[in-house]
Amino acid sequence: MDFTKIMEQAQQMQQKMKQIQADLAKKTIVGSAGGGMVQVTLNGQGDVLSVEIEKLLINPDEPQMLQDLIAAATNDGLRKVKELSKNELGSLTGGLDLPGLSNFMK
Repeated sequence: MDFTKIMEQAQQMQQKMKQIQADLAKKTIVGSAGGGMVQVTLNGQGDVLSVEIEKLLINPDEPQMLQDLIAAATNDGLRKVKELSKNELGSLTGGLDLPGLSNFMK
């Protein structure tokens, strides 16, 4: 077993992971709830970039409904980010599901 070759492959994999992370940071994903009345835009690393709320939903007498919709839209977006990350990493791992690798963000 050639230790030098193994180290080179590890370094190549590390560089590819950094590139995937950089690419994910440039992508945007939209999570939505309430039939699209609440939309949360995230980047591919899971950072929330913006929140859009239809004016009809803004009712001071019903804050819980709006809070629930924002949480649901955010969770929808985060699920999509996780799936995107898993798909992007699949190219790096050759489709192997390596523990901890598919959950990386940042």
